[in-house]
Amino acid sequence: MSDLEAIALFSRTVPLRKGQILFRAGEKTLGFYVVQTGTINIYRIGAGGREQVIHLFRAGESFAEVALASDTGYPADARAEQASQVILVPKQEMLALIRKRPEFALRMLGSMSQHLRVLVASLDDLRLKDVETRLINWLLKRCPKSPGAKPVSVEIGMTKTMLAAELSTRNETLSRTLASLRDAKLIAVRGKRIEILQPQALHRLFLANLGE
Repeated sequence: MSDLEAIALFSRTVPLRKGQILFRAGEKTLGFYVVQTGTINIYRIGAGGREQVIHLFRAGESFAEVALASDTGYPADARAEQASQVILVPKQEMLALIRKRPEFALRMLGSMSQHLRVLVASLDDLRLKDVETRLINWLLKRCPKSPGAKPVSVEIGMTKTMLAAELSTRNETLSRTLASLRDAKLIAVRGKRIEILQPQALHRLFLANLGE
């Protein structure tokens, strides 16, 4: 029996409505999850009540693997940002399988290490001093490594509210920042896409904002 077949024997699907909470921080861990369809928002609520997005997980991605190694509950909240379906891989059954097949533990460590790198990268981004710089950084990360002169189209892939939360700002501030970059002829907002009209100029503005 293959690894996937073994896991499928004890896993179950969980359908979620848009906005439905999958789990809350501190709740007893049932296991980890794999996204089949939709988008799952992993977030924390700060002291001031502001929501901070940790990461958005989409189809094919797994999350909450820390549940296998911890009895302290889930470390963050999880919510479906659209109608979604996830696969729950129960904790006890998975641990029993790992005992029989130790190589699974190494794979879990690899996945958790990747999530840690994502978290560290997010923290680095939040150190950028203002919303404009964070937004430009977000856009440039979705451009080719060496920005050219030709326009680049970027799929937002989320609502403006979610993007604002990911950038640790408010919807109104994000809208003003987008308008400022649009007025400068650096971008054009077309529905759920942002057209970067002058990638090189946007990169120069980013470096200037950093004082470089």
